[in-house]
Amino acid sequence: MSSLSELLLQVRKPARYIGGEWNMVKKEWTADRVKVLLAFPEVYEVGMSYLGLKILYGILNKRDDCLCERVFSPWTDFEEILRKNKMSLFSLESRSALKEFDIIGVSLAYELNYTNVLNLLDLGGLPIRSSERGEGDPIVIAGGPACYNPEPMSEFIDAFVIGDGEDVIGEIVDLYKSTDGRKKILRELAKIPGVYVPSLYEAAYNDDGTIKSFLPKEKDLPRKIQKRVVRDLDNSFYPTDQLVPYIQIVHDRIMLEIMRGCPHACKFCQAGTTYRPRRERAKETIIRIAKEAYSKTGYEEITLLSLSSGDHSRIGEIIEELNSEFKEKGVSVSVPSLRIEDSLRKLPALISQVKKSGLTFAPEAGSECLRKIISKNIDMEKLMEALRESYRSGWRRVKLYFMIGLPTEKEEDLESIVKLLYKVSNLKREVDGKDAQVTASINAFVPKPHTPFQWEPMASIDILSGKKSFLRSLVKSRYVEMDFNSFHMGYMEAVLARGDRRLSRVVHGAWRKGARFDGWKEHFNFNLWLESFKEKAIDPDFYASRRRFPDEILPWNFIDIGFNISPYVDNSASI
Repeated sequence: MSSLSELLLQVRKPARYIGGEWNMVKKEWTADRVKVLLAFPEVYEVGMSYLGLKILYGILNKRDDCLCERVFSPWTDFEEILRKNKMSLFSLESRSALKEFDIIGVSLAYELNYTNVLNLLDLGGLPIRSSERGEGDPIVIAGGPACYNPEPMSEFIDAFVIGDGEDVIGEIVDLYKSTDGRKKILRELAKIPGVYVPSLYEAAYNDDGTIKSFLPKEKDLPRKIQKRVVRDLDNSFYPTDQLVPYIQIVHDRIMLEIMRGCPHACKFCQAGTTYRPRRERAKETIIRIAKEAYSKTGYEEITLLSLSSGDHSRIGEIIEELNSEFKEKGVSVSVPSLRIEDSLRKLPALISQVKKSGLTFAPEAGSECLRKIISKNIDMEKLMEALRESYRSGWRRVKLYFMIGLPTEKEEDLESIVKLLYKVSNLKREVDGKDAQVTASINAFVPKPHTPFQWEPMASIDILSGKKSFLRSLVKSRYVEMDFNSFHMGYMEAVLARGDRRLSRVVHGAWRKGARFDGWKEHFNFNLWLESFKEKAIDPDFYASRRRFPDEILPWNFIDIGFNISPYVDNSASI
């Protein structure tokens, strides 16, 4: 059999699998250390851009009694080589097989990564279903945004962490060290706040397919799983010695989280509800982290990360001080997720002192009426003021995010999208006589758990396709572009996001048929999913396109996010 080095010469990007990056931690495998593997079910370039993985990697490797390594989904070319040569998928740090670890921590960031999770476990030589794992197998624990409805993956994951992971990860390692036996470990994990062990709960169903009951199997287990929250960001761990890859990754820069949570209450936004309460890092902490991270990585860009960075109480001071500190070093500061607030007028000029990249805003809807319905409150005059200032500072490109298929949406709401795109493009003429290049990224509205729209149905693919054709017919300018994301992918996201544990067998069936990298347009195969639904006698429309009853037991009702969600009420007639 060929050596691994020889085999890697046959793949497209061998650097995905060799490890050895700057700041990588490689510890000795001693008997007294708990071995944790962080598994990200996406290709290396995506997984290495995920801040949560970097935080947990740092926390675990700071402990002397623990070692932490990484693995990512192999691209299809390397998967073929692994299977052909009967090789097990391995970690980057020590090239150890997955089954040699004590705990495998899976990041569930996106519903369309689910089949990749099964593929990772299978390539690692592990039983895919939790019920089939024995004493010698690792404990598989998942965390991340998609865990706010963990039920579709309940057959494959031993335990889920709901909420922030910085504190609970240490509690899990401590428990593993002090407890013997797989069943006892799972039983004790279920007692840790924020940890859900699906095998210890059971669901019953009504004749119409809705959930009749969802209860723990033992009386002393909690009926509700309360999410974990890190209250003090200033005193929580933050990785300044972030890994620096050999190849370019999606977010190839210093990721600096300045705030967690969002002060706004957009009805469609799951992150806006699940990441509450809003917590800020102090300006002094942010500057210190930025300096340390630069000295340890040498990156030439710093991204100020949060759901709504412009809402940080000292955002202007932070950008000004960072620009002052790093301007001479040629380091740029980027601020994604900007909202249109008073302070926004100053931000483009501050950022453009170093680098002029494209501006990004998310109006989500074209008309004022629809924006009010979804609680996306934007002062359009302030948006135009911010754009004028940006154009004067040399900015030339703008990207706007929209959704179609929103509740109460009408044809005039779609027309308003195109009118807004033209207005944003033409506004630059006031500055230099030229139009700005404007791109609209358009997604289908996906109703998500723990939002006021969680009871709403998703628009059918036929309806969405009609809306797409209508929008395209209205665009005549070469300065205005529309980029539509796949409606079939959005549909599957809705099915999995709103599903119950019966979908586990559909996920398994789709994977068995070859579903991989479902979040990639070139790999997503909708027919494989339809075949799996048909074989399992499950109607996907029951999950995606059905309006839920206000008194219905939803698959995620057992998760307590810290406050109650009220159903959306259509008051559009009075707006």
